[in-house]
Amino acid sequence: MKNQYFKTADSLLDICTRYPETIKIFVSNGFKQLEDAKKREVFGKTLTLEMALKMKKLNVEAFASLLVEGIDLTRNQVDADLNQKEKSTDEDAIHVQGLLPCPVRVPLVEGIDSFIETYKKQNDREIVYDLKAASMGLDWLMSDVINEDNADKLADIFISAGFDLFFDEKLMGKFKKRHVFADSTGFDRLNKDFDNEEICLKDPQGHYSMIGVVPAVFLVNTAELGDRAIPRTWADLFKPEFKNSVSLPISDFDLFNSMLLHIYKSYGEEGVKGLGECLLESMHPSQMVKSHTKKKDRPAITIMPYFFTKMVKEGGSMVAVWPEDGAIISPIFMLTKKDKLDKTQDVIDFFASKAVGEILSHQGLFPSINPEVDNRLPKENKFMWLGWDYINSNNIGELIVKCEGIFNKAIKDNSFRNMGPLSFSPQS
Repeated sequence: MKNQYFKTADSLLDICTRYPETIKIFVSNGFKQLEDAKKREVFGKTLTLEMALKMKKLNVEAFASLLVEGIDLTRNQVDADLNQKEKSTDEDAIHVQGLLPCPVRVPLVEGIDSFIETYKKQNDREIVYDLKAASMGLDWLMSDVINEDNADKLADIFISAGFDLFFDEKLMGKFKKRHVFADSTGFDRLNKDFDNEEICLKDPQGHYSMIGVVPAVFLVNTAELGDRAIPRTWADLFKPEFKNSVSLPISDFDLFNSMLLHIYKSYGEEGVKGLGECLLESMHPSQMVKSHTKKKDRPAITIMPYFFTKMVKEGGSMVAVWPEDGAIISPIFMLTKKDKLDKTQDVIDFFASKAVGEILSHQGLFPSINPEVDNRLPKENKFMWLGWDYINSNNIGELIVKCEGIFNKAIKDNSFRNMGPLSFSPQS
């Protein structure tokens, strides 16, 4: 991630003074002294960022990227996304809209700007885009597009992760029913990681495209685990010994909703209840990687995007575990309007390209579906995928609401009564 804000040789005080939004990131990752202004003055003045991170045995590059992400998000919320032109007087302009995963948003925007510069030299047409950080949510899209039920107001190309937006029949799902979208990536096959006997991400109905996925994996605190065995599968989390021991990414709606759906498909209502019972608390991934430093209520296991496991220091008590039955994935979808393909194909080809795939996979650890990209994953690393038959035979929006209800009830029930051991076996 490009860093235009600070150097690792800058003092902590200098960074916090220029970018106050970084204070909460430092504090949530163990730098409690920076929370107090007086302590920040004394402590922050004497240490450079690089020195402080090495003292904490944190990865300098990964933590710097986290700070840059935080600064970017704050600036974007104040003065809109950097380098973006959201409106155009060109009636024939191509409009791109959506949400990008935070760890790769900056390099993707830089790649888009470079592509647009070349595109303008070869075409008499403008490309305008509004690609916000995923953490900003979808409220900005609901009022003027979804609620008005107006397909004409949809962007020509829309990109985002998750299931609820795309398949909920009150949201994008209603446009899909009208055959508004068509997959035009042109792949005869997908990346070998997603086009095999065990999993196939290609939409057989030809409506949806994908450009990558966000995998959810385990981060295990071996010091907190005690004599309990390291969980190797999702069903292991539901064992009685892990009750009130797991941190879940509830605030990451796309990934968490995907988890609920996959658990429900594989283990039914008992699985979703088990997920609620094992919950200790909800954390942001940046907090999860430092959860072992908490004085109390330390989770033995945290579920997080694969990207954040790379912030964990080697040789420490925190160990990343890729579930043997597969990392649950939140797909990064790309919707392209069928009636605009004659003018958008070059842009579609860019987002589906090897270059964009490598940004997703190599910089964000979001495996790409492009067949030419090496996702650099061990062969034994599997993925858990709902499957298109399941998606198309269920109302995904209603199913998410149902799962949320089961999950929340389990949390409430678990607060005042102890449930006996539950038996979990995958459903057919």
